[in-house]
Amino acid sequence: MPKKTVLITGGAGFIGSHLSQKLLNCGYSVICLDNFITGSLDNIRPFLKDKNFRLDVCNVANRIDIAGKIDYILHCASLASPKDYLNFPIQTLKVGSLGTHNALGLAKKKKAVFLLFSTSEVYGDPFVHPQKENYWGNVNPVGLRGCYDESKRFAEAITMAYHRVHKLDTKIARIFNTYGPRMRHNDGRVVPNFIDQALKGKPLTVYGRGKQTRSFCYIDDLVEGLFCLMRSKENRPVNLGNPGEFTVIRLARLVLKLTASKSKIVFKELPQDDPRQRQPDISRARKSLGWKPFVSLEDGLKSTISWFKG
Repeated sequence: MPKKTVLITGGAGFIGSHLSQKLLNCGYSVICLDNFITGSLDNIRPFLKDKNFRLDVCNVANRIDIAGKIDYILHCASLASPKDYLNFPIQTLKVGSLGTHNALGLAKKKKAVFLLFSTSEVYGDPFVHPQKENYWGNVNPVGLRGCYDESKRFAEAITMAYHRVHKLDTKIARIFNTYGPRMRHNDGRVVPNFIDQALKGKPLTVYGRGKQTRSFCYIDDLVEGLFCLMRSKENRPVNLGNPGEFTVIRLARLVLKLTASKSKIVFKELPQDDPRQRQPDISRARKSLGWKPFVSLEDGLKSTISWFKG
């Protein structure tokens, strides 16, 4: 039986590279598209000698032209860190809009299953807690974070339009805070920030008083959820994340404990539209995919800290 081929946009990024590894291990052929604006060649270097892995350097916001059969298209390309999308707001909007349109067009042409990597940020600063998929969100379209939030909301809308009009088999993963090995040291998100600062003996930067909550999912758990969703019959948006809820200040103290760091905690002004609460309701993922996360925050942090040290 011929191998199924999976195309991953943003395949050299943090999540994309881990998913590439999973798919190769499961016997798929993988085509990785990346322009390396935030992805890293080091993330996929071990795969380059694998005959079932192929790298194409391109910007999916311009065009995607791939010959041959493709069974699945996973649209992972994105600038997901606040540091990145604040530095590159137009590129963020383009990959979420034009990039998604191009990827959907290719999926239609190839009759491929399409999986959009969306985000919990579509819920904005939520009035509903925990967040269920039927919540429409509270997003500021003209705020600093709007370039990311609205690009993902548009991506979801056009994905559902292709599903309804062209009968394309589409899936939408709303991904909550995810962490693990291969995150960049200067990523700008809270887990790599704290670990990098702690290991360098720098003060840990906490915004506000650190009372805002996040739910942290280890990368191995997330990849398993994405793999289940890719092969499922589910066409509705699905929350993928760890429902364990932690304050940012608690995370900071745990990182200090696990790194045995003498770093202090410093407090800075809360950024505009920073969500006060973030916790996924994963009832749909449990029922439709038979999925739930298993890795505890402490165990996941230990693995991540070890990778950062290396």
